[in-house]
Amino acid sequence: GDALDDYLRTDGVWILTRNKQFYKTNNEEECAEKCEAERNFKCRAFLFTRKKLECLTLAENAKMTVTFNSMDTVLYEKKIYLLQCKKGIGVDYRGTEAKTWRGIPCQKWAEKTPHNPNYTPEKYPSAELDENYCRNPDNDEKGPWCYTTDPATRFDYCNIPECEAQCMQCNGEDYHGEVSRTESGLECQRWDAQKPHAHGFTLKHFPGKDLRMNYCRNPDGELRPWCFTASPTKRWEYCNIPRCNTRSPVSGMGSQCLSGKGEDYRGRIAVTESGNACQHWNTQFPHKHGWIPDRYPCKGLEENYCRNPDGEKRPWCYTINSSVRWEYCAIPHCDGTEQGIVGMSNMPMQVPLPEECYRGKGQSYRGTTSITASGKKCQAWNSMFPHRHEKTPDIFPNVDLRDNYCRNPDGRNSPWCFTTDPSITWEYCRVRRCDDHTQE
Repeated sequence: GDALDDYLRTDGVWILTRNKQFYKTNNEEECAEKCEAERNFKCRAFLFTRKKLECLTLAENAKMTVTFNSMDTVLYEKKIYLLQCKKGIGVDYRGTEAKTWRGIPCQKWAEKTPHNPNYTPEKYPSAELDENYCRNPDNDEKGPWCYTTDPATRFDYCNIPECEAQCMQCNGEDYHGEVSRTESGLECQRWDAQKPHAHGFTLKHFPGKDLRMNYCRNPDGELRPWCFTASPTKRWEYCNIPRCNTRSPVSGMGSQCLSGKGEDYRGRIAVTESGNACQHWNTQFPHKHGWIPDRYPCKGLEENYCRNPDGEKRPWCYTINSSVRWEYCAIPHCDGTEQGIVGMSNMPMQVPLPEECYRGKGQSYRGTTSITASGKKCQAWNSMFPHRHEKTPDIFPNVDLRDNYCRNPDGRNSPWCFTTDPSITWEYCRVRRCDDHTQE
């Protein structure tokens, strides 16, 4: 077949790379031959400049380093190094996943701490044990793995989705297929385009969501993969991705203590930090909500246990108290020192601390209230669930649309937010007005 069939072509892109070789060639096919024959490093991509007829073979691709716009260049990347899924047990997997299914970063294959490896790049050159990427050099039946950076865990497996079946696990948040039409047959808009629909789903703001080309994706925890459409009259639509017959092998695993934001917490605490009992996830009383277990099969929405299905600061639940819609839960930390570290990383470094009251219409309000006047939890500004909107941090960069804090980016009467209640799009927030004598 064509020498370029194994490459993904992108026009007008330059890639920043440390390892490269220059060659004079007449066309892209000759440049591909140079890449195949490269002996100075493993060639993963090449650049071809039409005007100068120059060929640059590269050790990196766009998933490993940054790219720039460049009018005269064409970037060709080997598809095998772009795949974020595995075939079979993943012996040929060459993607860039670098953490275990528990989220622990992998140790570099060439390093000897915290674990002295049996599998090294020198001993197994054909296994391409690059950086700290998950690999399967020993044909392990459970798939790609890595040595971990946790001294207590020598190695662990990585959660790499299957390639062959173009199906989705859970809600398709890990779907990396190439379906690019919606369920009604509309062509998808490219993620790096802002026409016909302007949006905030860019690689810059969602770097780990594989927003390539115009493929259907689920970057924001929707019910299933979707895309903006190429039709000016239809902003977005779900894609028809079949659900895999088998459940993800790690979907049932989870932590019994709090690590990070607690998104993988699967313990059985079912009471909030103030002592309110949690409402069962499969009921709509006393609070109606959209977190229905059947819709979100991998979020662990069992019984009335505290969970974090939406990327909140920590696990929470709706309460059986009709006057308190939801509250955080008190979950013991896996590491006693972690609470302080997490707390510091989430706190903005501001001196003095922002006032928890607003002046005027509250356009300068920078507090951390995230509850509406009726007690509903605020939706994060960079989320499109349950309400899709255009009040995103990149469209309004100067109004501090952080997390799900109440703000007033558009000059309404006071600070407000979108709510996590599917039936209520937005509400004003429970923020008091400062004693502003100058206004009086």
